[in-house]
Amino acid sequence: MKTKLLLQKGDITKIAVDAIVNAANTSLLGGGGVDGAIHRAGGKEILEECIQIRNRQGGCKTGDAVYTNAGNLPAKYVIHTVGSVWQDGTHGERELLASCYQNSLQIAQELQIKSISFPNISTGIYKFPKEEAAEIALNTVNKFVKQSKCLDNNSVLEEIIFVCFDDENYKIYERTMEIILK
Repeated sequence: MKTKLLLQKGDITKIAVDAIVNAANTSLLGGGGVDGAIHRAGGKEILEECIQIRNRQGGCKTGDAVYTNAGNLPAKYVIHTVGSVWQDGTHGERELLASCYQNSLQIAQELQIKSISFPNISTGIYKFPKEEAAEIALNTVNKFVKQSKCLDNNSVLEEIIFVCFDDENYKIYERTMEIILK
């Protein structure tokens, strides 16, 4: 089965997939936006595991990813990744954002999940330009799928869903997908 790259408008906390990606902060203790919504909907189990990760390794660095159970969410796992804060584009922001997607997909592969959903990482309070973030997300995921041979019939990862909460991001992803995934 080939890996499908899909686009969906909605609330990522309500998407039934094996893993939901969380646009976390380095503390892993919850915050605003997607991070806060995932922690609220998932419940205290997620926070408890995040605290254990913090105690073990001191949080999560920008571009890295870790995973926890999904608590009350309609998923098995939450993969927490820390996006880059946009400064001016000269501080490795693009590479760090690409690492978020790459590292999240590597964890997904290790967990042998079949479906994963991504939010629009770094485009909220981290102020990453939305069009550029969409290009990085789609290019990185597409490259990963091709390199890991997810397009082979032996693929474990069947669906990668980009979940956009609002119309603006949905339209940006829709346009970008048409160009990148031709």
